[in-house]
Amino acid sequence: MSETTESGLVRTLSKRDTLVLAFGAMIGWGWIILSGTWINEGGPLGAILAFIIGGFMVGVVAILYGELASAMPIVGGEHVYSLRALGPIGAFICTWAIIFGYVTVAAFEAVALPSAMAFLIPNFNAVELWSVAGEPVYGTWVLVGILGTVFVTALNYVGIRPAAQFQIIMTIVIAFAGAVLIAGAIGYGSPSPDPAFTAGTAGIFAVILQTPFMFVGFDVIPQSAEEADVEPRSLGLLVLAAVGMATLFYIAVIWGASRGLSGAELVDSPLPAADAMAALFDSQTIGQLMALAGIAGILTSWNAFIIGGSRALFALAESGMLPEQFAKIHPEYNTPSNAILFIGGLSVFAPLFGEQMLDWIVNAGGLGIVVAWLLVAISFLVLRYREPDMDRPYKVPGGKAIGFLGLALTVFFVYLYLPGGQSALLWPYEWLIVLLWCALGLAFYLVSEGHSEEHERAALEKIEQLQDD
Repeated sequence: MSETTESGLVRTLSKRDTLVLAFGAMIGWGWIILSGTWINEGGPLGAILAFIIGGFMVGVVAILYGELASAMPIVGGEHVYSLRALGPIGAFICTWAIIFGYVTVAAFEAVALPSAMAFLIPNFNAVELWSVAGEPVYGTWVLVGILGTVFVTALNYVGIRPAAQFQIIMTIVIAFAGAVLIAGAIGYGSPSPDPAFTAGTAGIFAVILQTPFMFVGFDVIPQSAEEADVEPRSLGLLVLAAVGMATLFYIAVIWGASRGLSGAELVDSPLPAADAMAALFDSQTIGQLMALAGIAGILTSWNAFIIGGSRALFALAESGMLPEQFAKIHPEYNTPSNAILFIGGLSVFAPLFGEQMLDWIVNAGGLGIVVAWLLVAISFLVLRYREPDMDRPYKVPGGKAIGFLGLALTVFFVYLYLPGGQSALLWPYEWLIVLLWCALGLAFYLVSEGHSEEHERAALEKIEQLQDD
């Protein structure tokens, strides 16, 4: 029988469940629509090299998470580390930022699902309702997005075990489609007509800029650490393994697609990975398998980020930094039910804004994620200096040097989103989303009790007690 933790959650996730949860979070919808862009901009080998470099960069951040997760395998991940290192204000900023990233990914998937269905089903766009930023919003889009949100929210509401089992099934679909693509590339493909490095260093760097945000999701492991029936050291290693698996997956997709079609043909396709597979096997039907894998990727990412976001909300509320309703554990399902409903409730509005919402929310949420990464890197260094004797079942080789490298990389990631950076957010839409989220967080914080010294002491005492257990 699964163990119930002091927080009321159930320790039920195996190593396999935990690893698949994070891997599925990282391989969402992006690869199936962006693989052509990567190959066209960097060349086949240039794009692969970019993902090796990008995987290393994110791996440096992930290894810091690995040490912290092994030392403090407690629900909330970033919240726990930053509270211990930076105090309540730093912890709130860090956790609210990562929740923003998770909520925007969930909202993104609520729009990506009908977008994928539009690629698969002829004449899917029907019943035009209104337009947003010049783009029409269709009734069929809204309906599919809302139904998808209800399904994934309900799946998480009734228990983390069903959600984990669903994650495994969808990941198998993705893995099978990837294996078919590779088999086709080996059996029927030919070397790409494109230069190995299309635009030299500039092309490689253009792809590298996109890679960190293709790996978002490894941090779901620390968020759900308290529900993982895994040794602390293994928990830290699973974070790294998930990043490694995602890197290999992206490399395989790039290599396979490049042997099916040229970069120019791929970049003009709405579903380059699917069209490459269709070309390799000379069959549109087989190409549809890759499109279905893309839908499976949407669902795995969606599922994982509702898990991660709800646990972060729960941790903040337990520390008194959000209204106590978010700390409610369902008496039958042992899930943070109100936190799950909150994320699902926000996501359900995304399809009402149509396809244009895809760019706005993913860009705005990306800033939240990299800000959280930055504060985790700072927390890692603070705890290494302040608490050198803390029990760390998995300890980062190189310690402080790797910590400073992680700090430098996360500063760079944040810079990309600021004015002047290559991924700078747009005014007014994207910055308005960020400002509204900040205002909501400030309102929640001010009506809660987490900024009191009493709650800070109580939260830290609980962390230390759970860590000792």
